[in-house]
Amino acid sequence: MALQEAELIPIYQHLHQIPELGLAEHETQAYLLSIIAKMPQTYLTIKKIPTLDTAILVKVSGQKHDYRIGYRTDIDGLPVTEATGLPFASKHPGTMHACGHDIHMSVALGILSYFAENQPATDMIFMFQPAEENASGGKRLYESGALDADWLPDEIFAFHDNPDLPAGAIGCRMGTLFAGTCEIHAHLTGKSGHAAFPHNANDMVVAGSALVQQLQTIVSRNVDPIQSGVVTLGHFTAGTIGNVIAGEAQIDGTIRALTQEMNLHIQRRVRTIVEGIALAYDCNIDLDLHQGGYYPVENNDAITADFMSYMKHDDEVNFIETRPAMTGEDFGFLIHQIPGTMFWLGVDSPYSLHSEHMVPHTSAIMAGVNAMTGYLTHRNNLQE
Repeated sequence: MALQEAELIPIYQHLHQIPELGLAEHETQAYLLSIIAKMPQTYLTIKKIPTLDTAILVKVSGQKHDYRIGYRTDIDGLPVTEATGLPFASKHPGTMHACGHDIHMSVALGILSYFAENQPATDMIFMFQPAEENASGGKRLYESGALDADWLPDEIFAFHDNPDLPAGAIGCRMGTLFAGTCEIHAHLTGKSGHAAFPHNANDMVVAGSALVQQLQTIVSRNVDPIQSGVVTLGHFTAGTIGNVIAGEAQIDGTIRALTQEMNLHIQRRVRTIVEGIALAYDCNIDLDLHQGGYYPVENNDAITADFMSYMKHDDEVNFIETRPAMTGEDFGFLIHQIPGTMFWLGVDSPYSLHSEHMVPHTSAIMAGVNAMTGYLTHRNNLQE
């Protein structure tokens, strides 16, 4: 029998106790494999990836093999010290499932167990993906070569839990759900010197301050007001003491945009401004713009229209049309390669994602399983 709430909640609680950081999810992987091994194996094929050794791929063989539907869950935790006081709190000091990936995995196992019992019309590919939080796991999975001709989905689905939505609610929208991100790292090098002789030095506090000010004009003067973008510089370090001119500075920040085109536009403006500041202040600026796999999560129009219509007409689903969020998600890379839809699953917590106090409502697990087993069966039947 497919996993029910009575089995899924203890699975969630166990996963919550063993969070691991990206690319080190070995205990998590072993536990997931132990649960999958208890499912009927008639339709299942398990595949590991040597170059991404904590990932798991599971194929459910359908009645025909000319179409594949993908479902992805992330499996890593965060470097957060848990403060929930739960009896099943993290056993790994300094690490916590503060982003709800334990919920994600539990729902994925519930869906997988359903199709292990009920052969789908087409092949289904379940991806248990590491390193969403810190190392572009989606990009690594795609580029590993594991998604070859027999494993590459024709369409793909995933969700993220949302503390602001009622437990079990499904939220989605046409277009972009999550922003694309890009890290900014700028190292400025000039010449240090005595505060009394500024003409003999090249002050990187001044150059760095000018760079910060100029980068903050990008959104206000280079981005269409109808569109969206964010440039935030959260770290600026320079100097050691008040009477010494700083010869070096480090500035770090992030870009957020709702389309990949806008993200690249902002990146181009950052490079141009950096070149100008280096010239104007006669200094060297080593700039690193690192996007990795964190592209915008841009939902496919046709698939998402079908998803939203199904959820709106399912009497068991509390569907809420949501606004885009400026948070990042490495599913953005996968959905740029494979058409699909990402959605929210409400977990009704007073604390935000990444909070050391975040506790999702476990009633969301079975609600998510039921909504998606119904919808994925519907998608399968469309291919018959």
